[in-house]
Amino acid sequence: MTPSSTRRTRIAALAAAVAVAACRSAGSAAPATATPTPAPSPAAEQSEQAAIEKARADSARYPYTAADVHFMSSMIGHHAQAIHMAQWAPSHGASPSVQILAERIINEQGDEIRTMQQWLRDRRQPVPDAHTMGMKMSMGGVEHVMLMPGMLTDAQLAELDAARGAQFDRLFLTYMIQHHRGAVSMVKELFSTQGAGQDETVFKFASDVNVDQSTEIARMEKMLAAMPPA
Repeated sequence: MTPSSTRRTRIAALAAAVAVAACRSAGSAAPATATPTPAPSPAAEQSEQAAIEKARADSARYPYTAADVHFMSSMIGHHAQAIHMAQWAPSHGASPSVQILAERIINEQGDEIRTMQQWLRDRRQPVPDAHTMGMKMSMGGVEHVMLMPGMLTDAQLAELDAARGAQFDRLFLTYMIQHHRGAVSMVKELFSTQGAGQDETVFKFASDVNVDQSTEIARMEKMLAAMPPA
């Protein structure tokens, strides 16, 4: 075979190899020619994100009602009287078990008063003072103090203040049971009011009051039953 024919043979073989490679390349690249899915526009993304944020906000917090405001306002005075009663325990000769109970009431309900006052303040509502005789109300231009359920009258407070030792223990437990039952009834009234108790803070606080004070009522009833006859 001459050099020229050899060169022609190599060129033909090279051309054939290039053609085969091109065909394979075209076959493997065919899927890449599919039309891509168009990306969402910025406006559509913003609209969707806004809808998500609104749903989260609606799920996380419900609007408060006038009943919520009344509950938080009136419970401040209710708690204040319980603290006032409990503060007499050391000076009136209460037993160690009653003093421990009284100290727990002072600490827990003092914290809760601050929570209620802050809740009202954050919503630009009037923040009542922690009045031991109830909540001040204005009717016909005259200011009255309204007792909440279970709260002690002036006469009952005077009777408790005059007692000492075992007599104080018995009266303290009797009147604090009455006081706690009043708080539980206030929670039931709140939750029975249409639309009330949906605010996250109000719901948690009212639920805690119901559970904690119901538990303490049962504890105080056992303490009272264990006391010797008067």
